[in-house]
Amino acid sequence: MAAAAGIINRSGPSDDAAFRQVIEASTEEVQEIAAAVRDLVFEVLPGTVEVVWPKQRSVGWGTGPKKFTEQFAYLMPFKRHVTLGFYHGGELPDPTGLLPASGGKQVSGTLTMRSLRITEIGDIGQPALRSLIEAAAHYRPPPSSTEPTEA
Repeated sequence: MAAAAGIINRSGPSDDAAFRQVIEASTEEVQEIAAAVRDLVFEVLPGTVEVVWPKQRSVGWGTGPKKFTEQFAYLMPFKRHVTLGFYHGGELPDPTGLLPASGGKQVSGTLTMRSLRITEIGDIGQPALRSLIEAAAHYRPPPSSTEPTEA
């Protein structure tokens, strides 16, 4: 059986080695933004399951490790910004318009993906961003099984 592509973290924010590996090639500012987003996700949903995909340079968060069925958000670090995406972004309440009106679709068109660019650490403190993460975190149901699954 092939090894899982993602590194599953069920231990919480203190287990950040894989996360740091994904952001280490980014600038110090982007690393700071990425870490602040991660902190906010764990603050909103302390029991979140984090999955790090080193080859994709991405991180996902959810109620379980399955990307499209148990994850609610993902992060990708870039040269000058962090992309924070939501698998069901088109269905989230977004009264301040942080997310674009349209976005990508995945898994046979069942996901209304939306993402935003975060370019400054101050953007993390926006109440609207926290509200989006809260809505996304509560949108995902708990995983159907308590058995560990591969990402």
